[in-house]
Amino acid sequence: MNPSTAQATVIVDELVRNRIRVVVVCPGSRNAPLAMALHSAAERGLVSLHVRTDERSAGFLALGLSLGGDRPAAVVCTSGTAAANLHPAVLEAYHSGVGLLVLTADRPAELHGSGANQTIDQRGLFGPAAVAVDFPVAERRGAQNAVWRGLVCRAVAQAEHGRPVHVNIPFREPLVPTFEPRWPEALDGRPGGRPWTTSTVARSVAGSRVDFPLPARTLMVVGSGRPDRAAAAAAVAARAGWPVVAEPSRQAAAMSSGASVLRCGPLLLACGELPPALRPDAVIVVGRPTLSRGVRGLMGTVPVYGIGDHPQWTDPQYVAEHVRGWLDLDDLSSVDGFAPDWPAAWQQADAAASTVVDKLLAEEDWPTGLAVARDLMEALPAGATVFLGSSNPIRDVDLVADPRADIAVYANRGVAGIDGNVSTAAGLALATDGVCYALVGDLTFLHDLNALAIGPHDTRPNLTIVVLNDNGGAIFALLEQGAAEHAPSFERVFATPIGADLSSLCTGYHVPHTLATTPADFRAALTPARGLRVIETRPDRTHLRDLHARLRAAVTESALR
Repeated sequence: MNPSTAQATVIVDELVRNRIRVVVVCPGSRNAPLAMALHSAAERGLVSLHVRTDERSAGFLALGLSLGGDRPAAVVCTSGTAAANLHPAVLEAYHSGVGLLVLTADRPAELHGSGANQTIDQRGLFGPAAVAVDFPVAERRGAQNAVWRGLVCRAVAQAEHGRPVHVNIPFREPLVPTFEPRWPEALDGRPGGRPWTTSTVARSVAGSRVDFPLPARTLMVVGSGRPDRAAAAAAVAARAGWPVVAEPSRQAAAMSSGASVLRCGPLLLACGELPPALRPDAVIVVGRPTLSRGVRGLMGTVPVYGIGDHPQWTDPQYVAEHVRGWLDLDDLSSVDGFAPDWPAAWQQADAAASTVVDKLLAEEDWPTGLAVARDLMEALPAGATVFLGSSNPIRDVDLVADPRADIAVYANRGVAGIDGNVSTAAGLALATDGVCYALVGDLTFLHDLNALAIGPHDTRPNLTIVVLNDNGGAIFALLEQGAAEHAPSFERVFATPIGADLSSLCTGYHVPHTLATTPADFRAALTPARGLRVIETRPDRTHLRDLHARLRAAVTESALR
């Protein structure tokens, strides 16, 4: 056994002992020792192996596998730009608090600075976004087995705490198994399949940490972040009678605690100044809300209290007066009374806004992005998983869809890019093995088209991808650059229409494609089915800015007067 094969064999064995059972591998030469050891482990049923040729897609696939599973997933690639292509997924994992193991093969030290092919300085490649674990190069000598196994245990322990971990491993040739003299030490792990070093995942959950009064007329806003934190805080809102505005990925957590999650809360906040009956005396921000300008507009007008990670709490406007790590029912004594008219006023406004939304969307030609988002979330079967793409899709759901406690909603809100969204959804589908859907825009779909490149030896996810194909970046129509005075530059440098034929692209990847042109077609296409498929809808973004303006005006007139 040569040194590279010995080291890779030990690393894979120790990963299995640490219950890392899902691995994504990208083909390459320098990572051949790991790829072959993982293939052997997969043949013996020890790991679930997924192979992808695009490292960027592979990184996000591993991210989705981590999100949907109960353990961190791993992704393995060769050296050079292959490793650099994992950076977007590492950044998303870091800012989302998702554990991810990134194993990159490297050249040995003597090849760095020599002009050797595919050789870059990979140490600390991901900067502060990943914990670095650097392996020594393997040599034909003893006293290495314990070091290799111990380093794997350290890497897994970091990932178990919700951190991406970069494991950089330099391999010398030969990179494939060879017939060589007996290895100078035993390469066995601990007896009974135990990890070399066991450790305990400990997450501190404080009891009563709120030491300031919480007004009866409080509005709670729940964004992305730990679902247990969201559920604990929402339980206080439920008991105190506070209305809750929750982003789609945390609505189920909030509702599980009995909180009253508003359907049109973000829309009501987007309509301008609130009437006296709806003006809160304080806003409690749980986690990291990133979707609504209306929510941001409320900040600073009233006291803001944050419930989130310390010291990295969310407060981009620098208005928070207090930040604490936890809020739960032990803190009810800090709630200053109960105002029965407070939840009633918000529920009445929410009901009025919901009526306006459904009436206006019924009057519009189908499809619009808003109607597709509402119809999809309504049609999902109980127990389904749905991934919401960045830009407009998740915001459309946030604005008009009914909150549901019986489905699991995911989104990449760490850095909220459009890259890797389809691959993340595929990873979720592979991890859950249930009914899984994704809602993405056409540019998001095209940006990650290689997510559909799945070889004949790999399991295809049970994933239905709904594409809002409005031929461009429609979200910009709703921002400042979408105003009429910027029309000369808008189409070319913001909307960027591609005019891609999605049906032909799907055919090229052997993925079934359906074009839904009516609500009935759409609902029929959403019927749960096994395998990977695409449902395309074609909204017209020409009047999107006007539609949203009319929606806000109608809600203001009906619910906020």
